Amino acid sequence: MISVNNVTVSFGSYNLLDCINFHISDGDKIGLVGKNGAGKSTLMKLITGQEQPTSGSIEKPTGVRIGYLPQIMEHHRGHTVLEEVLSVFDYLHDMEAELARITAELGEREDYESAEYARLIDRLNELNDRLALESGLSPEAQAQKVLFGLGFKADELGRLTETFSQGWNMRIELAKILLAGPDVLLLDEPTNHLDIESIEWFEDYLKAYRGSVLLVSHDRKFLDNVTTRTVEILLGHVHDYKVPYSQYVELRAERIAQQTAAYENQQRMIEKTEDFINRFRYKPTKSNQVQSRIKALEKLDRIEIDETDSAQMALKFPPAERSGDVVFKGTDLTVGYPQKVVFRGANIEIKRGEKVALIGRNGEGKTTLMRVIMRELDPMEGEARVGHNVHIGYYAQNQEDILDPSETVLGTLDRIAVGDIRTRLRDLLGAFLFKGEDIDKKVSVLSGGERARLGMAKLMLSPYNVLALDEPTNHMDIRSKDVLKQALKSFDGTLIVVSHDRDFLEGLVDKLYEFRDGKVQEHLGGVEDFLRRRKLESLQELERKAPQQAAPATQQPVKPAKADNTAFKAQSKEQKKLKNRIDYLEKEIGKDEKRMKEIEAVLAAPGEKDDIMELTREYLELKRSLDAATEEWTNLMEQLEA
Repeated sequence: MISVNNVTVSFGSYNLLDCINFHISDGDKIGLVGKNGAGKSTLMKLITGQEQPTSGSIEKPTGVRIGYLPQIMEHHRGHTVLEEVLSVFDYLHDMEAELARITAELGEREDYESAEYARLIDRLNELNDRLALESGLSPEAQAQKVLFGLGFKADELGRLTETFSQGWNMRIELAKILLAGPDVLLLDEPTNHLDIESIEWFEDYLKAYRGSVLLVSHDRKFLDNVTTRTVEILLGHVHDYKVPYSQYVELRAERIAQQTAAYENQQRMIEKTEDFINRFRYKPTKSNQVQSRIKALEKLDRIEIDETDSAQMALKFPPAERSGDVVFKGTDLTVGYPQKVVFRGANIEIKRGEKVALIGRNGEGKTTLMRVIMRELDPMEGEARVGHNVHIGYYAQNQEDILDPSETVLGTLDRIAVGDIRTRLRDLLGAFLFKGEDIDKKVSVLSGGERARLGMAKLMLSPYNVLALDEPTNHMDIRSKDVLKQALKSFDGTLIVVSHDRDFLEGLVDKLYEFRDGKVQEHLGGVEDFLRRRKLESLQELERKAPQQAAPATQQPVKPAKADNTAFKAQSKEQKKLKNRIDYLEKEIGKDEKRMKEIEAVLAAPGEKDDIMELTREYLELKRSLDAATEEWTNLMEQLEA
């Protein structure tokens, strides 16, 4: 469907993408992976036509419809949520208006044999056919279905879009894209602002989606559940794996290990050959053998190991000046906006040196409390007080609104830096992986991860004694998250962080405030302690809506005999399903074992045309499949015998 052909994107002498090639076929579900700044967002913009390659081409079929959700977007104002989403159906109204106009014109014309009359009839039939295809659920019903799936409530559809946070406006844009029904979806980190229920709904939607998907995400589980293919961008080149993310990680490690082993073997062979040549180069009796080995070395296809990118941030926050004992205290706080109270009666106290996490579902007030702490928002009731000698460094979710897109990376820091730090800005940016010509890039061309790193670099310009970080890891790759976590653990000031990332928070914070159902509750201890007390597996479970209570029974009680009979039938049906699954697994296990034996025979005595790397990869995949099938077969047999 879409072909990327020898595409290069250069910035000066630096190649972001270097002569890359790959193809998106009908129905492909592709995970696009790579470090922050590797070129993932740039590749999506090339496909949409928003940017042009330095060289190469991107071929798309005529009329292909592409739906693109970028990391950073402009949100529309002045409409309600439902009005904004229904705008994607404006073309239907346009067609209906044109149909009415043509119908009226045909009623007045009498030139039935003219070419213009025939043209109008053809257009009338075309419009009727297209409108017939669009029949079914009304636009309002379709819009509500998608909006509810993305987490909106019925009473929120009439609210103006500007009364929602950036994350909720992203959901509105996502709903519009999905309802437009494109042939290809390009999604750049779509789950950053989704809660667990919305992510699960979105996963099901994408799995059932008949078009093609190219997806960027740092959520491993989401990638595994949605994608069947992984394209990695590494140091300007692409590597294509026909497997989901977790299998890609394993295959990539195996491929590098195999390349390394083959490279080392070849190097030993080359060393021995060169040693023979040097020892016998001038002996007439060995001249033929020497020349033969020299020619063999010249013809040798040298094995190379794929490059790896091991660069990572070097992050250490400046020493913090001592603040008062109480950093922030909120007493009987009621906080919200004219159109909505977010939480009531909250009592919050954060002391010097504490590392505190704000957790809970989206829209419950975590970012709103951050705005109160930063004195951007006054409480509706109660008192909010910042302590003595408190200097807060604030990292907001919406870095794109805070950073000037027309400024360069270096200029962003130079504009606000004072004192001796100005002489060390290049070193500071280097620690955040902005090196060489990177520092002259405009903020407008930076990826979400690069903006996150630049926003974090700004916090290093002053010795803040309180860091208030709102979802700091949203756009960060896994290694950058780990580096940031270690730097925050070593920070000797106070930390207030909004996050739903359990791995990031575990071992970092020692107190949590849970935002739930319009209230704020304090929990002492770390994340594991909190989850254990609440009997939860993950922080994402907090985002699930509370299950509805079953309505009291008003019907006549079911007769015991009938209930027993139903239970017996259900049990028999369940046993039949178990047996069918066991039979299926036994057949698959037999197939895998047979194929593995065939591969073993080939690997024991490979021929010239046998691809040992590909056979090894297939063998390892079969072994994983066999192990999983055998484990499931054992479990099912235990259930059947119980």
